[in-house]
Amino acid sequence: MPTPEFVLQLRRKIGNDLLLFPGVKSVVFDRREDPSRVLLGKRSDNGQWHLPAGMMEPGEQPAPALVREVLEETGVVIEIDRLISVLTLPRSAYPNGDQVQFLSCAFRAHYVSGDARVADDESLEVGWYDLDRARRMLGPADRESIELALPLEGPPFFHR
Repeated sequence: MPTPEFVLQLRRKIGNDLLLFPGVKSVVFDRREDPSRVLLGKRSDNGQWHLPAGMMEPGEQPAPALVREVLEETGVVIEIDRLISVLTLPRSAYPNGDQVQFLSCAFRAHYVSGDARVADDESLEVGWYDLDRARRMLGPADRESIELALPLEGPPFFHR
């Protein structure tokens, strides 16, 4: 998916300076009660595996934004189970010099319908992976999100 228009408008005004964006991330299990597999995508910009995630658009609420993002990226319809964390992620920069930082709301969700597939230009591959393999494929932050999401119920994590 291309850069949202509201971001392009902001960038025209402030250039590459730091912007804080609301983001959403999902740990999507193939089943609600028995989470044996998780949905992953391989990013087209850096080739790394990740949990489906994205940026909220103006006027969106976090949970519906995540449902939209997962469908747009993977072709999978999900249902949200619970909030698992709210964290400010480290600052980062894109190759064009744009500085960003995300406030990320991560959710546990489960599969409802659809076939996991590459549904936009943000991913090279999309699929379901057993938990052990997923842990080996992902970076530390996404592995932590999976661990926080494993219990069907539980309080959200807030960094101290």
